Amino acid sequence: MEIRTIGVIGAGQMGSGIAEVTIHSGFETLMMDLNQETIEKGKGRILSDLEKRVQKGKMSVEEKEKAIQRFSTTVELGDFRECDFVIEAATENLNLKQEIFKKLEGVTRPQTILASNTSSISITTIASATHDPDRVIGMHFFNPTPVMKLIEIIRGLRTSDETFRLTKDLSLRLGKTPIEAADFPGFVSSRLIFSYMNEAIYAFYEGMGKAEDIDTIMKMGANHPMGPLELADFVGLDTVLSVMKILQESFGDKYRPCPLLQKYVEAGYLGVKTGRGFYLYEGGKK
Repeated sequence: MEIRTIGVIGAGQMGSGIAEVTIHSGFETLMMDLNQETIEKGKGRILSDLEKRVQKGKMSVEEKEKAIQRFSTTVELGDFRECDFVIEAATENLNLKQEIFKKLEGVTRPQTILASNTSSISITTIASATHDPDRVIGMHFFNPTPVMKLIEIIRGLRTSDETFRLTKDLSLRLGKTPIEAADFPGFVSSRLIFSYMNEAIYAFYEGMGKAEDIDTIMKMGANHPMGPLELADFVGLDTVLSVMKILQESFGDKYRPCPLLQKYVEAGYLGVKTGRGFYLYEGGKK
């Protein structure tokens, strides 16, 4: 099977980032979200990034226009019927993802591969909602997607070798480096990175230092490009909390979310996307 048309479910930060990568790599791309406002924001991010590529000399105006022509949006899941490959990038919620995959199976062709960008949920568990788990796989991109080269590929217990082969091949065609991870909650990256962010939140909660100082220590001491609290704000504190709850449920209280993380999410302090997290951003209120 040749992959020509890719569907992306979710027009948020991850979904729009994935769509930007696929159209830039020459694929016809259909991005879907239930919320038209979210679609417009995601589309705006893509167009802005493509224009920046032109300004930096990394893309010609003609290449940008051709990329835009390969891109379309929808609010209907049924429009994915002609897609060869669908990547789900919805909220990190098992019931939601299982419902999406159940519906996708009903509207797509039998050979269409169904991939989840989940950062923490077992692919076997997501695939259990379908009648054909052979074509379900994990394809975990990293944020910001147009920049980050890694893709974690995760086989479910019943993912076929052909599904894995085609997903790995697609990853390479997108200019990424695919590395296989075992199907444990959180895989390799999230189990380590989210624990790191959660521990930094505990350090801040316990008064070990100011947010800026904790981040600076890790940036200068470990040569990290972002500090753990900056990273948590960038990822979204609601996402950090969701992943930590999944890890806690799977592996015990070693992964218990920091109470301050829970409190921030309840207050609506979700990080960059709401203008306030551990730092204040443009549009945020003190």
